[in-house]
Amino acid sequence: MQSQNSIFDDVARLMTGAMGMAQGVQDEARTFMRTQADRLVADMDLVSREEFEALRETALEAKAQADTLRQQVAALESRLEALLAKG
Repeated sequence: MQSQNSIFDDVARLMTGAMGMAQGVQDEARTFMRTQADRLVADMDLVSREEFEALRETALEAKAQADTLRQQVAALESRLEALLAKG
């Protein structure tokens, strides 16, 4: 009976060691994958959310200014046509 308990204890220690090693391999694989993902993102030259939002705001302001300028040009063209028609 004593030898059976000893065998079970040895198997339990072996399994515990295997589980610890598997956990270490999992942690190492996760770290490797995260490092590779970070490198891939850096190589893609992506912008941050803040940079994107700032550029988006600038583009919206430029569009609004362009719309205003289009309206002003159209008004000036109308006035010029009216002046030329009188003259």
